[in-house]
Formats: sequence, C-alpha cells, structure tokens
Amino acid sequence: MALLEVDRISIQFGNVRAVQDVSFSVDEGIVYSVIGPNGAGKTTLFNLITGIYRPTAGAVRLDGREIQGRTPYELARRGMARTFQNLQVWMNMSALENVMVGAHLHLDGSLFKALLRTPALRRRDRALREESAGLMEFVGLGAYVRSRADSMPYGALKRLEIARALAMKPRLLFLDEPAAGLNPKETQEVDALVRRIAETGITVVLVEHDMKMVMNLSDRILVLDYGKRLAEGSGPEVRGNPDVIAAYLGGHA
Repeated sequence: MALLEVDRISIQFGNVRAVQDVSFSVDEGIVYSVIGPNGAGKTTLFNLITGIYRPTAGAVRLDGREIQGRTPYELARRGMARTFQNLQVWMNMSALENVMVGAHLHLDGSLFKALLRTPALRRRDRALREESAGLMEFVGLGAYVRSRADSMPYGALKRLEIARALAMKPRLLFLDEPAAGLNPKETQEVDALVRRIAETGITVVLVEHDMKMVMNLSDRILVLDYGKRLAEGSGPEVRGNPDVIAAYLGGHA
C-alpha cells in the first residue's frame, strides 16, 4: 500500500477549476516531485493535501485512511509536515526558537508543570534545545544556533524552515520550492539536504522549478498543466515526454 494516495482530487474557486481530477500515489521512502509551468496548480495541490484547502471533490488517503478536510494540526499529528513557498519565519525570535516551535506537538502542555517549572520540564526544555541545535547542524546552520532569525541571510532562512518542519518528526515532508530565490551554491546545498533527509527514511514530496535539482533527486515525477495531470514517471520518462516539452516550451518547440 502506498503511504499517500490522491484520488481524483479537485477544487474550484468560483468558475476557476484550479485542480481537476488529479490522481497519484507516493510510496514510502522516496522523493516524489510535482512540476509544471507557472499557474499549473502545484501549490494549490499541496494546500489540498495538507489541509489548507478543502477539496471540492476527490479523496486523499494516508496509510489507507481518508484525510481530506482534516485540519493542518490533525495532519501534523499524523506525521505530515511542510514548508511554504514564501518564508514563514518568526523574525522576532532566535533561529533556535524557530526550530523549537516545530516540536510543540511532542511537548508536555501541562499548565501546572509550566507554572511550577518542575525538574522534569526543565530537563525536557534542555533536551529540546539540544535536539533543535542538532537539527540546525543537520541542515547546515550550525553557525547560526545563537543567531536571531532577522540577522540571517535568505538562503539560511529557507533551510531554517526545513529544520523547523523536521522538528515535527514527520514521516511525510512537503517542500514547496525550497530552492526558490537561491543562488547556485545555495541550491546545491538544498539539493544535498533533501537527499540527506530522504536517506533518513522520511518521504519527501517536492515542488520545485529547478529542473536540474528535480531530475537529480526524484524517484518519481508528476507533471501538472492548467490544474490537470499531464504526465507521471521517472526523470528520463518525463524529460522525453512530448506533451511535457510542449507545455514548457510551447507546441512549436
């Protein structure tokens, strides 16, 4: 059984059908990429799967159980995490605190213990700081452990978001354009990071415009065009598909 199954998912905004009858499945432990021209519906598809939008029609299944219409909070508890195309970083907090926020689902929320600052709670806080610092090291941000978020460069902030998502201990990680706006060196660093994440056993679903990165990383690729599924397959299969070439370069090309 696939870890994630999307079955004829659709959403309509007024008269606009942003995603139309899209189906695909993602096996556990792979890197699965979603590509397509601008406006193809990639981020909208992510929003449907991760609970930001409620689908007009269709089903989404995680481990065989339907999850469409569930809130992002509920899906996070089931092991789903994501980053966003636009930075979602708390600039008034430290980099380490941003990562620690991602672990909130795994913390003891007892008000009584928080008021008393019990020894167990203090030990857990220390452990959380160490875990979060370790995640920053993992994503290549060890030099920024003591930094404020607003002092970090844009490329580092993109990886900080990934570290925060990893703090949720996900089984399934959605990355929405993690290399957007990065220079070639930073893109290579994100490429290597996604590879390291996949090697830990986390399933990665990726939206990305950098085709070199997509082809290097992906086990399977889904191509969207005008909200519809255009093609799916391995990198070589997608790269040689005439419909995909026409969608990106125009029919005459």
